[in-house]
Amino acid sequence: MSVPLHVIFLVALTLALIFVSVAQDLPRNYVVAHNAARSQVGVGPITWDERVASYARDYAQKHARDCTRLVHSGGPYGENLAWASPDLTSTSAVNLWIGEKPDYNYNSNSCMPGKLCGHYTQVVWRNSARFGCAKAQCATGGTLVICNYDPPGNYIGQRPY
Repeated sequence: MSVPLHVIFLVALTLALIFVSVAQDLPRNYVVAHNAARSQVGVGPITWDERVASYARDYAQKHARDCTRLVHSGGPYGENLAWASPDLTSTSAVNLWIGEKPDYNYNSNSCMPGKLCGHYTQVVWRNSARFGCAKAQCATGGTLVICNYDPPGNYIGQRPY
C-alpha cells in the first residue's frame, strides 16, 4: 500500500510546525529576549531559575481553565502575564511586554497617560536576578504565558534602572 505524496507532505509539515512551536518555548528563548531588552538600558543579565519556573508552571496550569481573565497569582514573585489566540510563543510574549517601552517615561518614572508600561519595567528591573516562565494551552482557547521574577520589581517611587 502506498501513501499519497500529499499525505506525507501534510504529516511532515505538521511535525515541523510542532517542532518549531516547542523549540520557540525553550528557557533559552525567554532568557535571550529578556536580556536583549535589559542590555539596551544597561541592566545586567537575568538568569533562568527552575524553582521560579516551577511556580510559573503550577500557576499557568491552574489558570488555564479560563485564560481570558488575566489574574495575577499574588505570590512572592514579580509577574507578567500574556494571552493570545490561537498561539503565543515565548518570544512573542516577551515582545508584547517589551513593546511597552515607548510608553515608559524614565524622567517622570511613570507610564504615559492612558498607557501600560509595568510589564516592560518588570522585564528590565535591575534588581531582578532570576526568573522562570511557563506556557499553557487554555481550555477556553488560546495560549497563556507567565513569567515570574525574583526578586520582584515595580516598587512605587523606584526606577527600574
